[in-house]
Amino acid sequence: MISKFDDYAVHQNFSPVNEPGPSDRNFYDRYWFNGFETEGGFTFEVGLGIYPNRFVQDGHFGVVIDGVQHCFHGSRRAPKERTDTSVGPLRVEIIEPLRVVRIVLEESLINTTPLACDLTFEAVTAPTQEPENLMYDDGRLIMKNTRFTQFGRWRGFFSVDGRRIEVDSATTHGTRDRSWGIRPVGESEAGAPTRLNAEPSVYWSWMPIHFDDMCTQFGSFEDPDGNPTQLSACMVPRYHRVDQIPEGEEPGHKELEDISHTNHFESGTRRPARSELHFTAPDGGLYDVELEPLIRFYMLGVGYQHPEWGHGFWKGEVAHTYESFSIDDLDPLDYKHIHLHTICRAKMAGPDRERIGVGIVETVVFGRHTRSGFRELLDGAP
Repeated sequence: MISKFDDYAVHQNFSPVNEPGPSDRNFYDRYWFNGFETEGGFTFEVGLGIYPNRFVQDGHFGVVIDGVQHCFHGSRRAPKERTDTSVGPLRVEIIEPLRVVRIVLEESLINTTPLACDLTFEAVTAPTQEPENLMYDDGRLIMKNTRFTQFGRWRGFFSVDGRRIEVDSATTHGTRDRSWGIRPVGESEAGAPTRLNAEPSVYWSWMPIHFDDMCTQFGSFEDPDGNPTQLSACMVPRYHRVDQIPEGEEPGHKELEDISHTNHFESGTRRPARSELHFTAPDGGLYDVELEPLIRFYMLGVGYQHPEWGHGFWKGEVAHTYESFSIDDLDPLDYKHIHLHTICRAKMAGPDRERIGVGIVETVVFGRHTRSGFRELLDGAP
């Protein structure tokens, strides 16, 4: 089927845009955003993904405020038209590619939940492409994707049960990513199980951080012994206006070296109590970052490890729901609560001056990770 994007010179194979080149059932194309008030008053996240070979498009909007996480989950049959980035009352609008994006959760009769928003993300950095993610299951490729990350600020509002919260771009920062490729989603495949020769474990930590004149980005997968299997970090300039962001390659992009990090976890949990990040700039400058938690967001709020509203699950032609929970009442070792975004105050010591900023510490740690003190699939830190 021919769609609007077919009128642009964007084709990567011989098929129309809405027919993916890979026939893998788990091919996907996904938006993710978060925002946070710099003093930790609230945080929100948005996710919208299309899984064309599963015929599913789903979306999520979640807010944490006053110790409660509120979540909208929606799903529909995937549209043939790729410009239709909506799921019921939730939609993502590309106002200016790589510059301005609008998120709307309509206050309307079709939205039967107590959540609504009209939020605009305005970039403050150029997009940064991260290393390709690769993962195998007993020799079968199950993850291969491309992702870019971009820093920004938010304006607009969100509302919870009729309470309207104004979002000011001077005090609300955020990060977005766009990823596409294949990764495990949706209902499990039938047939013979894999041999499970490898020790079951995942360790991923990701730390995008805003400072006044620059932003830093770090990400690492590690094996159970704490050895990095993927490691990257970079530094990019932060701009005051969208029209200052350069087109194409960012000349101020700096790949960082001698990268290391440590997450110190709360006893009896897999939640970070504080984190450290160390790296060297290309000019030899040494940087040390300390991160202290402000507020947490549980990633099941945007579908990750959600037993009912996980990514790519078929929920019917169109459906949506609402749930909420007290952050402090959650079992920290339930598998659904392991994947976390912790908004943190950041202090960076560098060769020129000390900087104060705010950012995310993402953690998802299943299985043994000796460096963190974890010995089993879901035990807590000592």
